[in-house]
Amino acid sequence: MSHIVIVGSGGHAKVVIDIVEQEGKHSIAGLIDAYRNVGERTLDYPVLGGEADLPRLVAEHDLQGTIIAIGDNVVRSKVAAKVEALCPQLQFMNAIHPRATIGHGTTVGAGSVVMAGAVVNPDCRVGQFCILNTNSSLDHDSVMDEFSSLAPGAITGGNCRIGAYSAISIGAVLRHGINVGEHSIVGAGATVLRDVEPYSVVYGSPARKVRDRVAGARYL
Repeated sequence: MSHIVIVGSGGHAKVVIDIVEQEGKHSIAGLIDAYRNVGERTLDYPVLGGEADLPRLVAEHDLQGTIIAIGDNVVRSKVAAKVEALCPQLQFMNAIHPRATIGHGTTVGAGSVVMAGAVVNPDCRVGQFCILNTNSSLDHDSVMDEFSSLAPGAITGGNCRIGAYSAISIGAVLRHGINVGEHSIVGAGATVLRDVEPYSVVYGSPARKVRDRVAGARYL
């Protein structure tokens, strides 16, 4: 069983901790969060320090891996880059809940999180550092590019593509064959019947573009 740290200590980290515990593949040494005091706890796991402390902590705790437990796609990418620069030997681990379904021929990239009830049907490709939240569904032959996410209850048809850093919000539905461009946001409960341009925010049923989006703008 490998020793890992969870980077992040908020609500998303709680879910990741629960997945790791239920998988039983890794033991959690603690949490990394520069905005909390050392020794503070989340689900009984202590904060060990911030990202800058990782080189020391890797040696002290014999760490083999980490999971970036940060929900915001762009923030997650920045933290992952920082961790990789500080500790290139530290492996990015997946967290896949035992009650998630991963179909035949599907691949899940390093650093991705797949929560309870999520379904990834056959021949999908989930890129690195993606999140498939509770009861989300990625149908056959679909692609999630790196650092993209499906919120709880979000559903795609087959042959969809979700661009890098894009987020499909709670309960949104994508028709078969939809392409969502990079850095875009599909609003909660939206029904997407047409492709979504990169750097866009779309809402409604059927979904319509409501404004352009700047990469990194808050959405959670």
